[in-house]
Amino acid sequence: MCGRFSLRTPAAILVDLFQLAQSPAWAPRYNIAPTQPVPIVLMTTEHPDRQFKQCRWGLIPGWAKGPDVGARMINAKAETASSKPAFRAAFRKRRCLVLADGFYEWQGLERRKQPFYIRMRNGDPFAFAGLWEHWKGPDGAATDSCTLLTTEPNSLIHPFHHRMPVILDPTDYALWLDPGVEESEHLQPLLRPYSSEAMVAYPVSTRVNNPSNDTPECIEPLV
Repeated sequence: MCGRFSLRTPAAILVDLFQLAQSPAWAPRYNIAPTQPVPIVLMTTEHPDRQFKQCRWGLIPGWAKGPDVGARMINAKAETASSKPAFRAAFRKRRCLVLADGFYEWQGLERRKQPFYIRMRNGDPFAFAGLWEHWKGPDGAATDSCTLLTTEPNSLIHPFHHRMPVILDPTDYALWLDPGVEESEHLQPLLRPYSSEAMVAYPVSTRVNNPSNDTPECIEPLV
C-alpha cells in the first residue's frame, strides 16, 4: 500500500528526467495525502507528447454516482487491475506516471506506529505506475483522478507492509504511457517489485501522520 509520498524535486529536473513537453507548475510537497492533487505524466492519442497534470488522488470510475468513492481507491492491485470493473478501462487506455521522490510506510511497535521515509539510494525522483480517469458529475463538473498500482513487497518494504507501490524502471516509461498499447500481456511484466538494493528507508518524525504538516521536517531522519 502507499498512502503518503513526497515530490520536492525542482521542476527543471522533472522536465529532463521525464521528458516533459513543458515545465510543470509544481511547488515542493513533503506529505502528499489521499484526495489531494498529485503530479502525474500522461500521453493520449490526441496529445502524444508527455503532459504534466495534477489529479485528485483516489480514482473515480466513469460510472460512479459521486466522487466520494475515490477515497477508497487510492491503490489498485497490479495483479487484478486489468480485470476489475473500477480499473480495467483505465488500465487499457489511461495509464500514467505518478511522480515522486520518496514515500512513507509505518512499522508497528508496542504501543505506536513508527513512520519511515523510503527513497532511492541516490536521491533521484522516480515514477509510480498509475491509472487515471476523467469523471463528470450530474451537474457537468469534471474531475480528473488517479490511483497507484501496488505489488508484492521487496525485502526492504516487507517489514513494514505486505504490499508496496509499483515503481517503474525508467526504460519502461514509454511502454507504460503508450496509449496504443492495450494488451495486459505486454504491460503486466512491468508491474514488479523494485530492487531493494536501490532503495533506503529511515525513521522520521510522527509529524507526517498529520496531512496538514507539509514541510521539510517530515522527511528529516530521526537522530
